[in-house]
Amino acid sequence: MHRDPQLSTAAKTNAALMARRRAALPAGLGQTYEVFADHAEGAEIWDVEGKRYIDFAGGIAVLNTGHRHPKIVEAVKAQLDKVHHTCFQVLAYEPYVELAERLIAKAPGDFAKKAFFLSTGAEAVENAIKIARAATRRQAVIAFGGGFHGRTLLGMALTGKVAPYKAGFGPFPAEIYHAEYPNALHGVSVEDALRSLQHIFKYDVEPERVAAIILEPVQGEGGFYVAPFEFARALREICDRHGIVFIADEVQTGAGRTGTWLACEQWGVAPDLITMAKSMAGGFPISAVIGKADIMDAPLPGGLGGTYAGNPLACAAALAVLDVFEEERLLERSRAIGERLRDGLTALMREHREILDVRGLGAMVAIELFEDGDINRPAADLTKRLCAEALKRGLVLLSCGLYANVIRILMPLTASDALLDEGLAIIGDALRAAKG
Repeated sequence: MHRDPQLSTAAKTNAALMARRRAALPAGLGQTYEVFADHAEGAEIWDVEGKRYIDFAGGIAVLNTGHRHPKIVEAVKAQLDKVHHTCFQVLAYEPYVELAERLIAKAPGDFAKKAFFLSTGAEAVENAIKIARAATRRQAVIAFGGGFHGRTLLGMALTGKVAPYKAGFGPFPAEIYHAEYPNALHGVSVEDALRSLQHIFKYDVEPERVAAIILEPVQGEGGFYVAPFEFARALREICDRHGIVFIADEVQTGAGRTGTWLACEQWGVAPDLITMAKSMAGGFPISAVIGKADIMDAPLPGGLGGTYAGNPLACAAALAVLDVFEEERLLERSRAIGERLRDGLTALMREHREILDVRGLGAMVAIELFEDGDINRPAADLTKRLCAEALKRGLVLLSCGLYANVIRILMPLTASDALLDEGLAIIGDALRAAKG
């Protein structure tokens, strides 16, 4: 098979590549910016036309250790020289077992734990639900409004946001219920959220039929709202009372983003199961389910796994990520970045009435925008213009939120203060330009 010479000689511009993309890929595969990356290093990316960008998106929370960290690249190259695939369920390899051991040691909870690996966050979530159902012999699951748990069918059912994730894709699996997520800015107190959970027990399904409650410690796509720690502790008590498995979905919060390796470490209580993915392998596809050994052992042999699950290259990368966090003290760095971000964004909030909230946990920080500072008028259009103006100035930003009015910041934890300050200055300039 020969490559079309027109493709190999065509100018590598963003516009030319976007034209090829539109012709070859489905419209449903969205793309935030019409930019094609050529190479990257640390917290910076250069596109095919040579333009440099500061990366405040981090591959959507995947690059806590930055682009092409030398230790991760070295570990993957070394593993590639040994074996790059066997399917772990056929022929095992030590990095998988070592990674499980190290993640178990870092997970909260004074009880025996086990772990296993998959390829994506959605797979981890689905398998956590499978395990909870197998362990409890129950079917129902409670998630929360605004939550995001993946784009698979069960992941979409758990997700508490219709557009764009669920629109047109139903029907969804049954026995999934959504309680309110506490959100003080939008008038939902912890008491309101707990009351909504009791309403589910009263109106929809008795707690004795609920297998699991799944919670993001900080909602990702939903808007970077932090679950109050007292709310997590109340859910732990409810789960204990009714024999329900408590799942912390740490796909986006995990691997140090919130200032601790796992956000749930800050709760003061431990979940039964934890899901991880994204930054745990520095950009290589792997996910994990970690949890109580007796619950994890509930599925029959063969009930868990996957052809590519826990790939040797991804395991090697994840082990290197753990080393980098220890050697470079990235948890401390995460907390320092978060403080610097909040200080800079709070200064912007004093200048711009449109910013009503600066929030976050560790380096998982966001601002929320409203027209003229009116809580009833989420500024989705302004948020979109802000992102576009930032890109023009060489900064990659992401928006999110139920009302599409939240700017979330997910830069690599390896980014320097100078780069961080440069990005914050661009946000200020971009917001002024977006307002006209």
